[in-house]
Amino acid sequence: MLSYSEHGAADGIPLLIAHGLYGSGRNWGVIAKRLSDTRRVITVDMRNHGHSFWSGNHGYADLASDLADIIDALGGPMDVVGHSMGGKAAMMLALSRPDAVQRLVIGDIAPVSYSHSQMQFIDAMRAVNLSAVTRRSDANAQLAAQGVEPALCSFLTQSLDVAERRWRLNLDALASNMPAILGFPEVSGQFDGPTLFLSGGQSDYVAPGYRPTIRTLFPAARFVKIPNAGHWLHADDPRAFEGTVRAYLDATAA
Repeated sequence: MLSYSEHGAADGIPLLIAHGLYGSGRNWGVIAKRLSDTRRVITVDMRNHGHSFWSGNHGYADLASDLADIIDALGGPMDVVGHSMGGKAAMMLALSRPDAVQRLVIGDIAPVSYSHSQMQFIDAMRAVNLSAVTRRSDANAQLAAQGVEPALCSFLTQSLDVAERRWRLNLDALASNMPAILGFPEVSGQFDGPTLFLSGGQSDYVAPGYRPTIRTLFPAARFVKIPNAGHWLHADDPRAFEGTVRAYLDATAA
């Protein structure tokens, strides 16, 4: 089962957060803590990330099944927030196991295939000379020298185990599964529950042309943008992200 952390009281409204590619539950600690005033927030490390298990399989059916296992083990349906890769996993979960999901919030991603690549970051991490790394800043400097933006350097090195001089990312599996990660399976059925597609106003990941596909799978979908945020909307404007998620989940509570 996936590694996870819990925030808030055990009797709070359950909310599961699924991070994006190259991330971990740790990236969501601040937002999880803020939302835990009224909720029991579970942040997971997706497979091949963080402290969770490694596997050669990294398709969205697999990721959705992992999330379902956590929800089932912790006692039943939950609200689910997913960003990017985690958002696609959350959508697949809702479509394949609608009984496991109460409300859904999808962070800056759509159920479509994307043409851009994320391989450059795997190449950059592979190129880091880990034997020369004694602190996280050493790896940041090596990534920066390869042209990785400072904010992404800091993000990527949160998944670096400095003491063990290794990445807590299964780079080989993520590389071999990159077409599946960038894609989205052909699926049937719908999730009829409340669903919010929350996008960065400076991001093009949820283009207007994707809305018919989204509404076919998620008929109750609503769309909101955070104006001054890009794809990493929860990091670009965490207060707005947290406030919007809170307001939506509270307004649609049964």
